[in-house]
Amino acid sequence: MAKKIVFTVLIFAAVGVVVFFLTQPKKSVNVSVIKPTVTPKEELVDYKAGFAIFTHGTFRGFTAAMYHNLSQNVYIQAGDPNIVHIKKSETTWDDFFKTLPFKLTKECLTTGAGETFCSGQDGTLKFYLNGVKDPSLLDKTINAGDQALISFGNEDESRIKSQLDKVVAVK
Repeated sequence: MAKKIVFTVLIFAAVGVVVFFLTQPKKSVNVSVIKPTVTPKEELVDYKAGFAIFTHGTFRGFTAAMYHNLSQNVYIQAGDPNIVHIKKSETTWDDFFKTLPFKLTKECLTTGAGETFCSGQDGTLKFYLNGVKDPSLLDKTINAGDQALISFGNEDESRIKSQLDKVVAVK
């Protein structure tokens, strides 16, 4: 009989433990899932654009080696120093000019030789894209066949037209 009582107590204890665990409130576990950041893949391209820079009517050449092949994404070469080679999509004119050893902002041009040309009494720094005056040229994406002119001075429209005609046309 004592064995039956012990056995019955053990059965009730086991059932009690099972009921206890089954009736306990479930704890929620917060699991943070970190999704990997996906950056848009850079698109490789291969096209060209032309550009020219004039200061007080003087054409600025980029024949010196210090200007050539300075970036793998956008560059000029010795054989055609006024043709921009674009290899990465969404490259802006500012991206290109920043690869060269001079400084160009919307207000000032500082040449590789250290000459500075800022809009003011001596002239105005003007930007043209595809024959149209465009003060925000530096912010524009370079497209295939674009023609950019940067001109500093007090030139009238006929001189600007002459400068625009000297920007290399590429296809």
